[in-house]
Amino acid sequence: MKISRIRALRGPNLWTRSTAIEAIVHCDSRECDYLALAGFEDRLRARFPAIGALQPHGADQRLSLAHVLGTAALSLQAQAGCPVTFNRTHATVEPGTYQVVVEYTEEAVGCLAMEQAGALLQSALDDTPFDTDKLIAALRELDEDERIGPSTGSIVDAAVARGIPFRRLTSGSLVQLGWGSQARRIQAAELDVTSAVAESIAQDKDLTKRLLHAAGVPVPLGRPVADVEDAWAVAQEVGLQEGLAVVVKPQDGNQGKGVTVNITTRAQLDAAYATAFEYGDVMVERFLPGHDFRLLVVGHHLVAAARREPPQVLGDGVHSIRALVDLVNQDPRRGSGHGTALTKIRLDDIAIARIAAEGLTPDSVPAQGQRVVLRNNANLSTGGSATDVTDDVHPEIAARAIEAAQTIGLHICGVDVVCETMLKPLEEQSGGIVEVNAAPGLRMHLAPSFGKPRNVGAPMVDALFAPGQDGRVPLVAVTGTNGKTTTTRLIAHLFTSHGWRTAMTNTDGVYVNGRQIDSGDCSGPRSARNALFHPETDAAVLECARGGMLREGLGFDRCKVAVVTNVGAGDHLGLNYITTVEDVAVLKRVIVQNVAQDGYAVLNAADPHVAAMGGACPGQVIYFAADRHHPVMATHRAQGSRVVYVDEGHIVAAEGSWRENIALRDIPITHGGSVGFQVENVMASVAAAWAVGLPWQTIRRGLAGFSTDGDNAPGRFNIMDYRGATLIADYGHNPDAMRALVQAVQAMPGQRRSVVISGAGDRRDQDIVEQTQILGTAFDDVILYQDACQRGREDGEVLALLQQGLQGAPRASYVTEIHGEFVAIDHALERLAPGDLCLVLVDQVEEALEHLQRRCAETSRTTAGTA
Repeated sequence: MKISRIRALRGPNLWTRSTAIEAIVHCDSRECDYLALAGFEDRLRARFPAIGALQPHGADQRLSLAHVLGTAALSLQAQAGCPVTFNRTHATVEPGTYQVVVEYTEEAVGCLAMEQAGALLQSALDDTPFDTDKLIAALRELDEDERIGPSTGSIVDAAVARGIPFRRLTSGSLVQLGWGSQARRIQAAELDVTSAVAESIAQDKDLTKRLLHAAGVPVPLGRPVADVEDAWAVAQEVGLQEGLAVVVKPQDGNQGKGVTVNITTRAQLDAAYATAFEYGDVMVERFLPGHDFRLLVVGHHLVAAARREPPQVLGDGVHSIRALVDLVNQDPRRGSGHGTALTKIRLDDIAIARIAAEGLTPDSVPAQGQRVVLRNNANLSTGGSATDVTDDVHPEIAARAIEAAQTIGLHICGVDVVCETMLKPLEEQSGGIVEVNAAPGLRMHLAPSFGKPRNVGAPMVDALFAPGQDGRVPLVAVTGTNGKTTTTRLIAHLFTSHGWRTAMTNTDGVYVNGRQIDSGDCSGPRSARNALFHPETDAAVLECARGGMLREGLGFDRCKVAVVTNVGAGDHLGLNYITTVEDVAVLKRVIVQNVAQDGYAVLNAADPHVAAMGGACPGQVIYFAADRHHPVMATHRAQGSRVVYVDEGHIVAAEGSWRENIALRDIPITHGGSVGFQVENVMASVAAAWAVGLPWQTIRRGLAGFSTDGDNAPGRFNIMDYRGATLIADYGHNPDAMRALVQAVQAMPGQRRSVVISGAGDRRDQDIVEQTQILGTAFDDVILYQDACQRGREDGEVLALLQQGLQGAPRASYVTEIHGEFVAIDHALERLAPGDLCLVLVDQVEEALEHLQRRCAETSRTTAGTA
């Protein structure tokens, strides 16, 4: 067995709506039935007992090692704690070659699981050792490193529950919620509206305390100190002289780092000062007796409260403190970082010093029921625990916490309070607010050690997005064999006419608000994500080509509108195991399957492969076709659903008894309705604009202002004049496109007709041959040239196939081969006379159009000079 390729499908794809790893696996003849491999399953289960069932219940087919690979890769992730359930193995047209697809939640974990699943199977085949437990531990550790932490994760989960899309911007906790101009950002538990000034104030504990004191919020006495002697003086001043304890902590700190509490002696203070000084400037405060509480404020509301307990163990009269710590750390909720609900307790120098104050060592055996506190602070990050007390908080305490957050300027704030109880105001129990924290940890509220978990992510999302908002912009996805780029451009033009700053991706580039931000073939998911990321995007129209969908899936989770123009046989058949028109249709259907429930699929009723996609749409369907009497159209309209068709020189949109008419003569791109494929593109575009809810006045104005020049639709039936002859430049490159172009030019005047053509090397032989078979029936002159890139073909191979298609051509009387696209164009231009027509099928679109426009301009200047 050999794995030749592993790639990540990062969005909805051909196999599943989930993210997935796809591997291409080659098995030899004996590996195509794993049951025929003597002892293999027993050896595999000995190495990985938790792999589960290899033979699905009721399966009546031979299952290969590729099927076992998928099961193993899924099971490895599941054992590592990843919530994955989907895997599928598909036999390709190549004997012994399979596509194995396995769901993942973290890409790095999924890739490693797939690779190591292959190694596991190989070890079972060879009967060599394999440490599965070590691998699962490595996968679990990698998952903890890669996945979003619990605090950020709770906010993301709350956003997803509201239908808000998200995108991680870093491997850490910086996340964008929503798309384009509607997007907001969070970093851990901090909102994008929180200022750096507020965060800076919160980090300065002395400044925070002074501001809170000025606002009438109860805080402990204390101040920053210059050195250890100054610290001792302040300690005497604020507490020790009165027999009260003090706290020593860094002036700028978080997570309880460097904090020592309940200090009553000079020796304790000297040690505490040294600890705090490692983190920066030091301050000394009066120690407030009572419990340590964390209150979480979001906006103007208190959303959660927890009582925090320092890390501790309870003696049993048998185990040492060291052993008790190990027992506590076996709790599966405890981990080494912030990825788990609790943190492992550390028996470090601070803990040893704390128990030494009670005359204990790590090897001491506490009596039954003896409580041994290992730290003075109660932060979860140092091994503490938490009990939810949200329902106990007195309104006055809640008001003081909200006031503290607003005084500092934090939209999300963790307010640390020390007092005896939450049931009465702070002033009545000599309690106070000891700290406020920007980007507070949320673990103690999401999964408290005791008490009720609180969904604190939801109010944070509510603070970013008003009720009913989902952070999305109108998104139209467009696919098909032909016409998708023109349709994409026309829909984007209609959106722009509505005043939206529109993002558009297609095979020419990425455009936002009329400005090109990327060039080349940008019809894939990466370009889609970039378009949706741009802050100016009010709406998006994204061309979705087959290559990107196969390579990575979609660049979005769902769309408002999915447009499928048509499905043809010339759409790269034979590549990536897509071998039939039916295969192409299943792939193109992916965008239809991912329409929002309140969205629409816009489908070509005249194409049976496209029309059949309607049943896969979660939303509603708008069918379009020139013939309103087409059975699919008639049935759909009879059901009161939306249709778009042509009737008596008009584009007609109809729903029930309601109709809207737009004259074809007012739509320049259709040339009065004479160019059939452009009429289809217009119908699809009108339906998409209708689905999004654009006003009809805007749609009319937009259609009237869109023409097929080199600016609006480069390489899409661009018409020019050259010395009285008609020039048409188009990027058609498959048999279906040739048929549509022939039909269009036959409706146009032209004495002698010529065509300049090459062929894309990544098409099947029969598709290349068929193109010139079609053109040979409609053109007098055929000028062949070779593409700049042969796409895997030998030099001259494509030209030979084109020549083959012209054998016995009924009309083509002049056929020649020219080396070089521009040379071929110039040769065709030299043969033109006034009244002729020439179709140029361009390869290098921008360069060829620029060349044609320059030649036409030269002719115009010459003519003007002669006149």
